[in-house]
Amino acid sequence: MARVGLTTDRLVRAGAELADEVGFEQVTVSALARRFDVKVASLYSHVKNSHDLKTRLALLALEELAVQAADAVAGRSGKEALAALGNVYRDYAHEHPGRYAAAQLRLDPEAAAASAGRRHSQMTRAILRGYDLPEPDQTHAVRLLGSVFHGYITLEMGGGFSHSAPDTQETWDRTLDALDALLSNWPTP
Repeated sequence: MARVGLTTDRLVRAGAELADEVGFEQVTVSALARRFDVKVASLYSHVKNSHDLKTRLALLALEELAVQAADAVAGRSGKEALAALGNVYRDYAHEHPGRYAAAQLRLDPEAAAASAGRRHSQMTRAILRGYDLPEPDQTHAVRLLGSVFHGYITLEMGGGFSHSAPDTQETWDRTLDALDALLSNWPTP
């Protein structure tokens, strides 16, 4: 088997493509070796094991999402910024389902600290400043938005909304409206 110019970056990007094609859980070092038509052992100088590969895929996905989200929310505030952030996550999940799943991987503390995950939280908090939420309510709202966005996207992609009207886009738009209304009228304890 010939070497094919393998680099860690090339392997991770190929792993991301594979994840989008067959699902994140199906990505292994063995599957990647088959993709490159090389022996598994030749990949171990670039990735330690399948967990290391999946961690690198998660880091790539988080970075890609952070870049897209930053571009989308730049110069926006309030509901417009909220919708832009939600739409980036939803669009990314539909375009890159395996990578989106990778972005949900629980990272060890060291990898999490080095990831773009912090930027996602900072962007969400920047959006929430427009709603004038104090702490700890801001943290509650960050968690709420993440839960609603991820929950909706997961259910939609799993076909959970495909059996009834109205159209999922209409429901998504109404969900964003409801989140904006909730954040604008955040309940006080």
